Amino acid sequence: MVALVTGIVTAVPARAGIELVFGTYAADKPSATVRKYRPFLTFLETRMEALLDEEVTINLRISKDYEASIDDLASGRVDFARFGPASYVHAMDRNSGISIIAMESKKGEKRFKGVIAVHKDSAIENVEDLVGLSFAFGDELSTIGRYLSQSYLLDAGISANDLHGYAYLGRHDLVGEAVGAGKFSAGALKESTFKELVAKGVPIRALASFDNVTKPWLARSDLDPRVFEAMQRVMLSADNEEIVKRVAKNGFLAGVDADYDFVRRAMKRSRDF
Repeated sequence: MVALVTGIVTAVPARAGIELVFGTYAADKPSATVRKYRPFLTFLETRMEALLDEEVTINLRISKDYEASIDDLASGRVDFARFGPASYVHAMDRNSGISIIAMESKKGEKRFKGVIAVHKDSAIENVEDLVGLSFAFGDELSTIGRYLSQSYLLDAGISANDLHGYAYLGRHDLVGEAVGAGKFSAGALKESTFKELVAKGVPIRALASFDNVTKPWLARSDLDPRVFEAMQRVMLSADNEEIVKRVAKNGFLAGVDADYDFVRRAMKRSRDF
């Protein structure tokens, strides 16, 4: 049985056992977030139960924004979480005991792309053409939606003072839709959301792209090592089922903190924006 109470989707356990809370934020619509994660969390419960010989129940907590989700993990209100790279860096600044369970794989690699999009019919051909125009960013704590895109603009010689205006819209889909509606000249969003919007008929095209590192799945600082190891073993298993692809299309890879150093550099760089 599944219930939704104050932002938490919870499977009611039949008997006592290990109860965990998985936390994330709604980078897209909250309803889509539930549909994306619940099947995988049920799969994770089943696999962990086989390893631990105990019933495992995983509740889903969707925070309203990046900051709330970071606080949930840093303070231990959730047991594990899926974050963007910048949110991981912020969380580590808050609580250095947080551990990487695994990183998502992108065709066996740890890198993928962020996109700067413009309207399909826009006359803009180069990033330098954005001088004097408007730009839509995502959340103020977003890796692609803020830090990496601002670092990319700075490398192209464009700072906030060179734009006519800019705004933080929160979700990636809202950025793409706003650009498609002509409300902004350009905007930064993740490649997967860009492709989904184009497939739906939103009139946008890619102006430029830049590297990002895949998302880490993280454990709170004092999670039971036995639980951590079981979760990690399931996620890194080479024979994971199709359902894993709903959250990590190409499965998972082992990760270390240094994988996110280039994001740290971009975050520092963006201070000059």
